[in-house]
Formats: sequence, structure tokens, C-alpha cells
Amino acid sequence: MLTEWIIPLITLATLEIVLGIDNLVFLAIVTARLPEAQRPLARRYGIALACVTRILLLLTLSWFALKTDDIIWHFSIRDLVLILGGLFLLFKASVEINSEIRGISEQASGRAATSFGSAIAQIAVIDIVFSLDSVITAIGMVKNNVPVMVIAILCAVFVMLLASEFVARVIEENPTIKMLALAFLLMVGAVLVLDGFDFEIPRGYLYSAMAFSAAVEALNLVARKRRSRVTDGE
Repeated sequence: MLTEWIIPLITLATLEIVLGIDNLVFLAIVTARLPEAQRPLARRYGIALACVTRILLLLTLSWFALKTDDIIWHFSIRDLVLILGGLFLLFKASVEINSEIRGISEQASGRAATSFGSAIAQIAVIDIVFSLDSVITAIGMVKNNVPVMVIAILCAVFVMLLASEFVARVIEENPTIKMLALAFLLMVGAVLVLDGFDFEIPRGYLYSAMAFSAAVEALNLVARKRRSRVTDGE
């Protein structure tokens, strides 16, 4: 019982939570371009949608994720999903970085840069891409133990729900963190595209680079706060 349920459940839940971090970053960036009053609702809808899409992938599209037969030249369905999803991330992150550099703001123009429906649609599309690796790993680890996989997803979604407001607030209040988050999305997009072309990059390298960059940025934030206190004291 312990080996069949508890250990796989803890392992999968941890995996889903870790893989949900980049989803939270994308969620915060997309909803930041909505009117402020709509952002919390959009984040809740986005997370609920993430739960539904991951469970649907698990229950009805697992064969789709594992289908590795070539259908176009030397590309399988999975390869095409990874390549298209990676290109979408590269495009979205590049547009956002360009807007940040040029100083384009929806408040300055008096309107939102995206609609509520468009934001939810983008979240739905990218969550499918982000979920693909975790779905494949989950099926490989516990095979047909569907209840364990569903419970692991629900645990991860609950953690995402608790952390979404905090992550969004931190990104919105700190422009340098937002730029770092966009750089993360660029890196994830590039890795997905390379993975689609069978150039597999170990995810440990990706997460280590993210963790190191985040730690450096955290030190910068602490240093800036201390400098501002000294300045205010003078």
C-alpha cells in the first residue's frame, strides 16, 4: 500500500508543483496586462483551467503524449507539440520584453493590452505544453494508477492557488524580477524547441540556472532595500 500509493503520490505531487512554477510565472505575466480588477479572477480561472487540462491530458490524451511514431518527416505528434509550444513561448516572451524595454504600458494608453478571454486562452494553450512532460513522467512512473495521478495534480493546483497572488504581486512590483521571469520563459521556450528536434537538455541544468539567477536577484532586492533605507535615513 505504501509503495503503491504514498511514495508515488508524494513524488508526483512534488514534480507537479515544481513544473507548475513556470506556469505561475506565465500566468502572472499574462494577467498583468488585464485591468487590475480582473487580475485575481483571471488567475483563479487560469489555475482552474490548468487543473482541468492536466486531468484531461492524463485521462484522455495520454496516448497523444506518448505517441512517438513519425507523422511528418521525422517529427512525431509530441515533437510538434513541443516545437509549437516552445515557439509560442519565445514569441510571447520576446513581445513582452520588447514592451518592457520600450516602456509601453496599458495604463498609459488607457486600455488593457489584452482581453480577459485572450488571457485565459493563452493560459490554456501554454498549460498543455507545460503539462506534457509531467503527464509523460506520471504515466511512466505509476502507469494506470489514475487516482494517484489525479490526486497529485489536485495537490499541485492547490499549491498554485495559494501561491499565485504572491507570485503575481512580486512580479508586478519588481520590474527586474519581471524581466528575469521573461528571460526564464525564453529559456524554457528554447529548451522545448530543442527537445522537439531531439536535442534533449537535462531539466536539472535548466532548473539550476533558474535557481541561481533567482538567488542573485533576491540578493539584489535585499541590497536595494537596504540602500533605500540608508538614503531615507539621511
